[in-house]
Amino acid sequence: MTRALFSCDPDRSRGRLFPEPSSAHRSPFQRDRDRIIHSSAFRRLKHKTQVFVEHEGDYFRTRLTHSIEVGQVARTISGALGLDFALTEAVALAHDLGHTPFGHTGEDALDDCMAPYGGFDHNAQALKIVTSLERHYADFDGLNLTWETLEGIVKHNGPLRGELPYAIAEFNKHYDLELETYPSAEAQVAAIADDIAYNNHDLDDGLRAGVFTVDQMMELPIIQRGFDEVDAKYSKLDVSRRRHEALRRVFGWMVEDVLVVSRARLAESGAESAQDIRDLDASVIQFSDKMQAEVNTIRQFLFDNMYRHWRVRRMRRKAARIVEEMFNLFMDDPYLLPPEWNAGEDASDAARARLIADYIAGMTDRYALQEHEKLMDPTLKGVKS
Repeated sequence: MTRALFSCDPDRSRGRLFPEPSSAHRSPFQRDRDRIIHSSAFRRLKHKTQVFVEHEGDYFRTRLTHSIEVGQVARTISGALGLDFALTEAVALAHDLGHTPFGHTGEDALDDCMAPYGGFDHNAQALKIVTSLERHYADFDGLNLTWETLEGIVKHNGPLRGELPYAIAEFNKHYDLELETYPSAEAQVAAIADDIAYNNHDLDDGLRAGVFTVDQMMELPIIQRGFDEVDAKYSKLDVSRRRHEALRRVFGWMVEDVLVVSRARLAESGAESAQDIRDLDASVIQFSDKMQAEVNTIRQFLFDNMYRHWRVRRMRRKAARIVEEMFNLFMDDPYLLPPEWNAGEDASDAARARLIADYIAGMTDRYALQEHEKLMDPTLKGVKS
C-alpha cells in the first residue's frame, strides 16, 4: 500500500541520541524493531505473566505472547492505513518491556513500595530499559532507538502532562520527546492494538482457567452475536472450536471498526505530515462510540468475573507480598543484593530504592519466586546462590 502523507517517514527520522551510520538493508524503524526483539528484556517477557502466575498453566498468555499478538494486530492496522508498519511494530513489541513479574499486581505492589521515591510506572521503566538498562553495545547504554520509537513507547496512550514519572522526566531533560503532544499515528495504532489483544485473550484465558463460563459471557452483546453467527453456520462444532470461532469474529469486528473510524478521522483531520497528527487535539486512531461501549463492557465483565475471582485474588495477594517483602528487605540491607545492583553506602534512599526497583522489575515470575525463597525460607534450603 502507498505510504500515507501523515505516516512517519523513516528517511526523515529525527535520528538517534547517539548518531550511527545508516543500514544498507533496513530502515531506522526496522532496526529499532529488531533491536527490541533481540534485547534481554524482550526475552524475559516469556516468563512474565498477564493475569495467572507462570506455574498455573502452559496455555495462558505471557507478556511475550501478548506482545507478539499486539504486534500482529498493530502491523495489520498500520499497513491498511498506509502507516509505517515497522515503527508501529517496534512500539507494539516494546510497550510491555517495563512490566514487573506477576502482571499488574507486581506493578501495583512496586508502585506502593516506591511511593516515597516517585512511584513506579511501567511505561517509564520501558523507557529506562531501552535507554540505559540494556547494556550490550560498545558505544552506548540502552538500544539507542530513534526519536520516533522512544516517543511512541512513552506516550502511545496519549500526551503526558502534569507530574511525570521520574525516569521519563530525567530522560526528557536532555532528549525532548515533546510529551505534551499526541504521538504519531503509528504509536496510536500500537495502543489500540493492545486494547484489542488483551480484551480478547483475557476472555480466552478466563474460559481456559474456568473462572467464568461461556453462558456468563453471553451477557456481553458482542459475544452473543459472535456465538450466534457461529451456531448459524456450524451446527455441531465441539466446545473448543465453537469458542475459538466466536472469539475470532469479535476480534475481527474490533479491527474492522478501528479501520473504518480511523480512515474517516484521518481524512477529516486534513493531516499531511506526521507532525500534523501530533499537533491535533485528539487521537485519530479510535473505535466508534458503539464499539468503545462494547469494549468497556468487556473490561467491566473481566474485572467483575476474572480479576476479582477468588483464585486470582489469592494469587494477587501472594504476588504482592513477594514483591513487598523483597523490596523492604533490600532497603533494610542493600548488601543482600548482587554487587551490580548495590548503590553503595553513600547513595541516598531514593537512589537505592530506584536501583532496587530496577532489579525487581527485571525479574521473571520464576526468578522472583526463587529469589524470595532464597531470602525468606526458614529451612535455609534456599540459601544456595
